[in-house]
Amino acid sequence: MKILVTGGSGFIGSNLVGELKKAGHEILSLDPFDPRNPAHQDVTQKIDPLDRSGILAAFKNFDPDYVYHLGARTDLLGGTIGDYSSNTEGVRIVIDALKGCTKVKGVFFASSRLVCEIGYMPKGEEDYCPSTPYGESKVEGEQIVRNAGITVPWCLFRPTSIWGPWFEIPYKTFFMMVSKGRYIHPKGQKIRKSFGYVGNSVHYLMKLMDLHPEVYSGKTFYLCDEPPLEVSAWANQIADAMKVSRPKQVPYFILKSIALGGDLLKLIGMKNPPLTSFRLSNLTCEMLHDGAFLRDNIGAPPYSLEEGVSQTVEWLKSSGSI
Repeated sequence: MKILVTGGSGFIGSNLVGELKKAGHEILSLDPFDPRNPAHQDVTQKIDPLDRSGILAAFKNFDPDYVYHLGARTDLLGGTIGDYSSNTEGVRIVIDALKGCTKVKGVFFASSRLVCEIGYMPKGEEDYCPSTPYGESKVEGEQIVRNAGITVPWCLFRPTSIWGPWFEIPYKTFFMMVSKGRYIHPKGQKIRKSFGYVGNSVHYLMKLMDLHPEVYSGKTFYLCDEPPLEVSAWANQIADAMKVSRPKQVPYFILKSIALGGDLLKLIGMKNPPLTSFRLSNLTCEMLHDGAFLRDNIGAPPYSLEEGVSQTVEWLKSSGSI
């Protein structure tokens, strides 16, 4: 089949393009950046997501069977929603580009768990509580999709916190801190998170093509693993796989003091201090999401937490990161 992926040079996109290629599909990846994986150079077309005429032409000329729209600005550095036009106007352009295609069977739009702040449990698909301009842009992107009158089957999926090969900040940083003995866990705290190993995420995304469109069309669901991981146990598994000492645990007030120091470093210009109050809050707040849609319609994920950690550590070694 012919499959078009926007954002194919990003983290999830790189893994998705790789697995689609292995499966023998004909791929076109649209992204403003070079692919993270050099092996994807042959299927990548560099293009600005706001280049309307270019995007429309690429869709029409390739004429895909399925579309995965992953392209987005995903950092949290923007000051206003206007800084994230790729996540709003970029969605409109993709929707318009679909009109030039003749055989699209399904379109899968990536959103984000940050349409709600961490710890907030939404009561429905359109119960929003964003706390950042990035989250606000993803809310608007979802609303654009729902109100567009798209005539082919579509769905919205919200990746939670996905980790694995080809990742960067923040979870590559987490693995690196464990490897160097710099990750410290709040003493006695068991913190559950609905994270997702990227191998499982890509498995789920590809399996969407096997579902009858009535199963997913018009739906919004979270992309995550079940059951949730527990952060301390996860960190210990990472340390064991790297053959380093398991992380130490210290009282919460010590971590809070370090985080306040990180806040000060950020104020004076450091872009990514190792710990800030925002990151500490994110770390210690439980983040639980309902993975029922994927569980009920596709089944259990193929990789265990231990397998995901092992594969990620092997990738870090092969890439020279550790």
